Amino acid sequence: MPPSPEAHGLGPHVVGQRVVVRRVLPGETGPSGGPAMTDLLGVCTAWGDGRCVVQPESGEPVTIALADVVSGKPVPPRPPVRHRVSPLAAQTRALALWPDLETEPVGDWLLRRSPTASARRANSVLAFEPSGVEGDYERVVAFYASRTGRPIAAVLPESAEDALFRGHGWVLESHDADTLFQLAGVAQVRRGLRAGGSGSPGSSGSAGGSVEVREEGGLAVARLDDRASGVAAYADDWVGFRSIEVSPEHRRRGHGLAIMAALLEWGAEQGATTAYLQVLGDNVGARALYERLGFATHHAYRYLAPASEPV
Repeated sequence: MPPSPEAHGLGPHVVGQRVVVRRVLPGETGPSGGPAMTDLLGVCTAWGDGRCVVQPESGEPVTIALADVVSGKPVPPRPPVRHRVSPLAAQTRALALWPDLETEPVGDWLLRRSPTASARRANSVLAFEPSGVEGDYERVVAFYASRTGRPIAAVLPESAEDALFRGHGWVLESHDADTLFQLAGVAQVRRGLRAGGSGSPGSSGSAGGSVEVREEGGLAVARLDDRASGVAAYADDWVGFRSIEVSPEHRRRGHGLAIMAALLEWGAEQGATTAYLQVLGDNVGARALYERLGFATHHAYRYLAPASEPV
């Protein structure tokens, strides 16, 4: 007789939750000659009267006799589609924020160099997966030696690439905390901005002025006279933000939110349904604000650089 489902974490309390259920298939024989069993993943929609009902992601609901349940447990909700992309794919989409970027692949690594920007994101090798080619490290050093004079690598924490560069004597490039790459749905951010006081979607107003958005060199640049500014880029259904800045004497007046609202509306007009930004992990205030707007961390990464001369 199968054990009680409740012994495996199932019961009336899982109604409405995503669960995995292992069950006996009555009348069928398994490979070893015993009862055939199968697993079912879906949302439990009913429990009682000797049965449970599970709605899989596709197809009709499945009714299971509790006597046929072998084991099961609740499982975390499936992440939104936007969160299923790999960190490398997400970072590749974010290259749109640097239209003049000079890039060169080294297998699955990407050398990045901007002639106009000093940001690390635009002047480092993106090494989130094994390159798959020989001489990758030497090519990184040579590339930046002839351009910036200082090689920098963006890597995932505790990854093989993190260990590889550290093995060559590289250390954290600065005292900054790891950077968090955050995602949110455009519609969700719109609601968050409205609740945050930036006005209704489409509003470009801010206390004491109006935000102007212009397209410059493939980017959207928003300005609130000399008080605040920011930049956005659109590519492949995503809109990203960077350089959201407010003059010190004008902070805490909602100007930053007004800049984001205007840039978000520009992105929505291009067809974006996903928004992204990046923030340092120890920037507690900014993280709290972005969380209220609906942003969640997709991945964290860090920058490494030679402690002295490359070895």
